Parts: sequence; C-alpha cells; structure tokens
Amino acid sequence: MSPTSLVLLLAAVTASAVGAAALHTARGVRRQISELRAELAATVAAGTRTGGGGGGGGGPECGATVPAPRATPAAEIRAAVADALAEERERELAEARAFWAAQEARDSAGAADAHSLLSGPGGFDDASQDAQLFVPRQADLAGLEPLLGLDALGPEAMDSGGDQEPEVESEVELELGAGAEPAAEPRESAELAAARRRHPSHPDFTPSSPVADHDRTVTRLTELADARTPLSDVRPGPLGTLDVYVFADGTTICMTPGHRETAERLADALREGTAPVLLGGSGVSGAYALTFGCGEENVYVLADRVIASL
Repeated sequence: MSPTSLVLLLAAVTASAVGAAALHTARGVRRQISELRAELAATVAAGTRTGGGGGGGGGPECGATVPAPRATPAAEIRAAVADALAEERERELAEARAFWAAQEARDSAGAADAHSLLSGPGGFDDASQDAQLFVPRQADLAGLEPLLGLDALGPEAMDSGGDQEPEVESEVELELGAGAEPAAEPRESAELAAARRRHPSHPDFTPSSPVADHDRTVTRLTELADARTPLSDVRPGPLGTLDVYVFADGTTICMTPGHRETAERLADALREGTAPVLLGGSGVSGAYALTFGCGEENVYVLADRVIASL
C-alpha cells in the first residue's frame, strides 16, 4: 500500500468520525428542543386554565401564585420618620455643643495667656507700675538765661515772647553789648520758599486734587489740538517707562507707560521734516487716548497717565 493511499484512508476515517459526532450532537439538540416545546405547551395550557378559573370566581392557585401585599399603616411610617429626624437633630445639637465648648475653652486659655503677658513678671500690676515708673520732667533753665544766651535757649525760647520777662530780656541785651548787632538771617530764595510750601510738612501745604489735575491736563491738550501746535522733540523713555513729547510752544507732555514704537515713529517723522500735530484726544478716569497727525497718516497713543506742563 502506497503512502498516498494510507493518507487518504486516514482522512476518510477522520471525516467519518467527525460526521458521526455531528450527527449525534444534532440528534441531542433536536431532542432537547422537543422537550422544551412540550414544557412550553404545558405551561401555556396551565396558564390558560389558571386565567379561566380566576375569571370565573378565583381559586386557591391564584392566591398561592401572587402573594398579597403587606398593609402598613401610614401612622407607623410617620412615626418612624419622626424618630429618625429627632435622632438626627439630637446628634447635630450634641456636635454643636461640643464645638462651642471647645471654642470657649480655647478663648479662655488665650485670655489667660494674654493676662499673664500683660501683667508682667513678678506680679507687676498697675499699682506697682504707677509707683515704680519715673518720668523725668523737662529741664528748667529759669534764672540761667543771662549766662546761656539766646543761642543756647533754642528757637522755642526765641519764639515764645510771652514766657520771657522784660527784665530778663534787658539783661540779655546788656550781655550781648550795646554795639553788637544781631546777625542777619540769610533770606531764602523764591524757588526754595515755593518748594517748602509745596512740601507736605509745611503748614500752608494744600494737597492738589487729582480731579483738578486731570481737568487741567485735558484743557491743555484741547488747547494744543485746537491751535494745531506741532511737535518739536520726542524722547522715548528706557524700557517703555516714560515718553516725553515737547511742542513748539514749550509745552511738555509726559506719558506713562511709554510705547517705544510709537515714539520712534513720531521721532522719524520729525527727522524727515514732517512735524506731527496733535489732532485731539479723550480722557476717562485718568486714562488718555491721543491722536497725532503725521502728514496723511494718523498715530494713536494710549497712556494710563499724562502730565502736561502749564
């Protein structure tokens, strides 16, 4: 027998075995399907009989199949809900009492610590503090004015004319000498006096109103726009901090924050011979928007703060 015949024989045997197994499985499945059909038919028949009996007057089978619902009174349900709510409220009240007790304990402990710190070491109470503290009084120079002179007494003694008696003043004049003339005080310049008046420590200092400054700046910008005053110089600030614009009439405008590109564009227009002119602007709550005309183009500048010289 050749190998080919042997292989074919083995393949035929294997196919026969697989076919027999498939046939056996198919028969088993068919038998199970038949049983399921019989059970389903019996169940349908039993249901039909049960429905017919219930419609005719009801039998014991219907009561056994469907259990009757339990009848719970509404009063019991309300009582259970009320008990649960009462328990929840009691629990919340207990937690609140515990929290406030701990808070009061912390407050009392903090008050005790503060009292111990304020009382000081060794029972240093208010009575002992009043008894132990010593406050020196000011130096009394009564009777020493002729010996010390006016310079040693200081400006307070020189300004207080009512405190010094006429006899003491005459004695001081005798000590200075009849021929000696008091040295004339150097007079301050007008600029220094104005600067002193502008300083907040000066008695005549009056703070300027921001609203008035804003209105004054807007008025000045409007005058420049109406007069079409050209720019004469543009100085961009370092790192966009402050840009300075100088007009032909001498008015100087400082704008912050600066915009370097805009300032350089206006400066280039000046170098090219086209003097930019302020066309107008608007200011709302301290912020400003200005429009400059450079020939046929317009340049817009936005600034948070503008200061215009008068």
